[in-house]
This record gives sequence, C-alpha cells and structure tokens, in this order.
Amino acid sequence: MVTLPEFGVQPINAKIDTGARTSALHALRIRPFEKDGTPHVEFYIHPLQRRRLPEIKCVAPVLEQRKIKSSTGHSETRYVVKTTAVIGNKNLTIELTLTNRDDLGFRMLIGREAVRTKFVVDPGRSYCAGRKRRKMKIKHGE
Repeated sequence: MVTLPEFGVQPINAKIDTGARTSALHALRIRPFEKDGTPHVEFYIHPLQRRRLPEIKCVAPVLEQRKIKSSTGHSETRYVVKTTAVIGNKNLTIELTLTNRDDLGFRMLIGREAVRTKFVVDPGRSYCAGRKRRKMKIKHGE
C-alpha cells in the first residue's frame, strides 16, 4: 500500500518491480503547461483498480521527459515528476513516470531506485506494507 500525500491520494496498491529503474503511475489526460516559467504537468489519477472513480486531478512540476522501454520492448517518452511516497512507515522522495496503466494489474509500479537501500525485497511475499482499506480518504488536487 502506497500513499501519495502531495497528490492527495491514499492508498494505492502498488507492485514492486526491481527490473524497472523508475516508478510509474497510472495517469490520464496528461497536459503539459508552464507556471511561472517552469514546466508543469496536469494529469488525472484513477487510484482504484478496475475503476474509473474516484478521479483525482493532480499538478506537478516536470523534472524531465524520459524515454522508457517497457518489459515488452515498447518505447515511450514519459513525463517524470518527483513526489513523496509513503510505503509502510517510510517517507520516500521518488521519481514517477506518468503513463496509462489501464491494461495492467496495478495502478502504480515501484521501481528499484525508490526502494534501493531502504527495503529488502522478498519476491515470495505480498502486501508487506498492508492492504488497502475499503474506504479512501481523498483530498482533491488543485
């Protein structure tokens, strides 16, 4: 279970993927814009698996754009943002790429850079940081 307090999102079921360098977040209607001369991106999150609601509007500064190669070999240029993620009892500053993960099992993927030196990954265990509660507390974005 992962929370993204800067986006007002809690909790999201996420999968740890040590084969992926960067973490990825399911995002829709990604729209770049400038704010005070700095590149930003607006996007919407559907934090619940297989659900279109709730939908949360988020805004974040763009760290960069990065070409990402998926496990299937498909390359995609994605916006990268930096945010705080809470996993278990740890607050982590992580980089997230924004992409449509609708067809995938988890709305969020935690890459190896996010967990390096902070966690030991046991591939035989699941939900070590807890399961998502039925009701979500949602603070709507800007």
